[in-house]
Amino acid sequence: MGRLDGKVALITGTGGGQGRAAAEIFAREGAKVIGCDLKVEGNRETKELVEAAGGTMLAAAPVDLGDPRSAEEFVEAAAAEWGGLDIVYNNASAQKFSPFAEISLDEWAFTMRNDLNLVFYVTRAAWPHLVARGGGSIINTASGAGLGASKTTPTVAHATAKAGVMGFTRALAAEGAPLGIRVNSIAPGLIETPVLKEHLTPELVATLSASIPMGRIGKPEDIANFALYLASDESTFVTATTFVIDGGTSTIH
Repeated sequence: MGRLDGKVALITGTGGGQGRAAAEIFAREGAKVIGCDLKVEGNRETKELVEAAGGTMLAAAPVDLGDPRSAEEFVEAAAAEWGGLDIVYNNASAQKFSPFAEISLDEWAFTMRNDLNLVFYVTRAAWPHLVARGGGSIINTASGAGLGASKTTPTVAHATAKAGVMGFTRALAAEGAPLGIRVNSIAPGLIETPVLKEHLTPELVATLSASIPMGRIGKPEDIANFALYLASDESTFVTATTFVIDGGTSTIH
């Protein structure tokens, strides 16, 4: 018996990184996975990895979740495929980083659209399906940036959007609780995502790892394994909470 046997899981941003790890882990635990991404090739590779391991996954790409109509169409097609939804993992995001004195209106709007608005669009479309199912789990990807400022990275837009994700999580959890819908968010620290890996040299890895109490950069599986707990029935009394997964970085002041 898998921890997600009989459940249908919608995961956004499955073209790599944390979304790919979640698709593989959720499928391994028995879920029927429906994933999407803007990256056509990356999403196809994820589907192949899941199926090669004996799992079940449908993959849609390219899907622009920042467009409300595209988000709704994807969710409706996903729910129709296996008769409903049990898990919604809002993992997809994109952002721009500029100092406040230099940030453009386009950069601000891009970050709000792709860090915050798309979470709303997907969840709004999925909500009736979770209600019809008698409950379920919504998992939102926040960020450690939404909890504290950075001395080295200009995160004003990203931090604002991800703080919005955490506020959305709490407010939605209050409405979902009587309906059996749990809503939580995960705030990752420094994780070895495809984007980060492009910029990692051995020297930078050593420097960044030294700043983390656990002595290493996080792996996508570190986040996906915790998402598995939130998706499973093991967390049926857990809602309205943001979980920081950062190797202890937030304990340093």
